[in-house]
Amino acid sequence: MNPPKKFKNSLGKFLGFALAFAVSIIIAKNMGITTVINDNLQTVLQWVDSLGFLGYLVFILVYILATVFLISGAVLTLGAGVIFDVIKGSILVSLASTLAATVAFLVGRYLARGWVAKQIEKQPKFLAIDEAVAQEGWKIVGLTRLSPLFPFVFLNYAFGITQVSLKDYILSSWIGMMPGTIMYVYIGSLIGDIAMIGAGNREKTTLEWGLYLVGLVATIGVTVYVTKIAKTALNSEIENSKSQSETSI
Repeated sequence: MNPPKKFKNSLGKFLGFALAFAVSIIIAKNMGITTVINDNLQTVLQWVDSLGFLGYLVFILVYILATVFLISGAVLTLGAGVIFDVIKGSILVSLASTLAATVAFLVGRYLARGWVAKQIEKQPKFLAIDEAVAQEGWKIVGLTRLSPLFPFVFLNYAFGITQVSLKDYILSSWIGMMPGTIMYVYIGSLIGDIAMIGAGNREKTTLEWGLYLVGLVATIGVTVYVTKIAKTALNSEIENSKSQSETSI
């Protein structure tokens, strides 16, 4: 099998996994699983609200656990706006989401990286791309965090199996998630009632539409940027292969 065909097959497997992940979310929603989870999270938020100062710590721990188990933090973020107000809620969610993203990243890196590394070794092109991402990874992390089309809980594990440094990952995630964090905490403060979170009858604010526009631009940006990196890495690999072939002749 020639290199381009191998690359297409491997890319197809990755896209297939991403599609399966998206389909599983849709199925879970249609089966009412997400509703059950959200109802339970609302109950947890009410409990957190009754804990006083201890609620800050419990909220962070719950956010981390939810992220590790691939549960969206949207309800928790909105709930922070209801319980802690905009400023304290934004600070708390920013800290909680960054810690949660870091824990999931480390789990993905140390539990899955070995297997992925072996697969990458079989595909020199992917190794070249992975190394390119390691050099410019902070840009990719930051752009994907700005885009609502890239699920937060999935990205944490996905970046864990790349060569992005932990420092770049944490800093870019923290900065990239900040706009969305503030927006959702603010919306939560407007809702003002934990029981009303996720009711679905609220009109989107101008701030939301503005952030969605930023997210759209970020989505296009990260797609173009990753494609450019992949193309550069693949061209470099092809040139190296030609040089080695000419040297061996």
